Amino acid sequence: MDISPITQPSTTIIAPPVSNAGASALTSDFETFLQMLTAQARYQDPLEPIDSSEYASQLAQFSSVEQQVQTNDLLTTMAAQLGSANMAQFAGWIGMDARTTAPVHFDGQPVTLLPNPAAVADQAFLTVKDASGTEVQRVSIPVSADPVEWAGVSDTGAPFESGVYTFAVESRANGQIVDTTPVETYSRITETRAEAGQTMLILEGGIPVNANDITALREQTGA
Repeated sequence: MDISPITQPSTTIIAPPVSNAGASALTSDFETFLQMLTAQARYQDPLEPIDSSEYASQLAQFSSVEQQVQTNDLLTTMAAQLGSANMAQFAGWIGMDARTTAPVHFDGQPVTLLPNPAAVADQAFLTVKDASGTEVQRVSIPVSADPVEWAGVSDTGAPFESGVYTFAVESRANGQIVDTTPVETYSRITETRAEAGQTMLILEGGIPVNANDITALREQTGA
């Protein structure tokens, strides 16, 4: 950010730009700024002296920028410290099962789903999509919050290929769709990772999920 120039009939001073190099750069810029103001005062036109309020305004503006840059540096440092603390905290979750609506890596083993149909529904359908977002299966399920086991077998009896699948429950009332919501599942946490200032947890199959999107944790139940 540049400080607005002071323009007088006889002299024009443009304050040096404030860099983000840190406290030493700010100190150097501020000293240079003061030297320029002193030179302007020394060589100003005595018949049209510069109003002292102009000096005060420029000093206040520069000081404000200086404080802002220092505050930003402090916030950056604090964010890095908090990120390290979060990493240490979430590292203890590795090996546990996390409940999320994230996609699931299917490797031939049945997947336990936790649907939550709408309260007004009289029908519920489980929809399954592959990694490309293509619907590969749609099956009727009970209108309840009881767990449902997806065997990973198509309607023809052929097993689905290993890969990433996404599940949703479609709620219907009187033949009309009233709600479609993602289905929660449990997946094992294999890694903790910091990305773009956020703590990400990596699930089996390399699926990333934000730590804030995990609704429950439990000890791993499978081998």
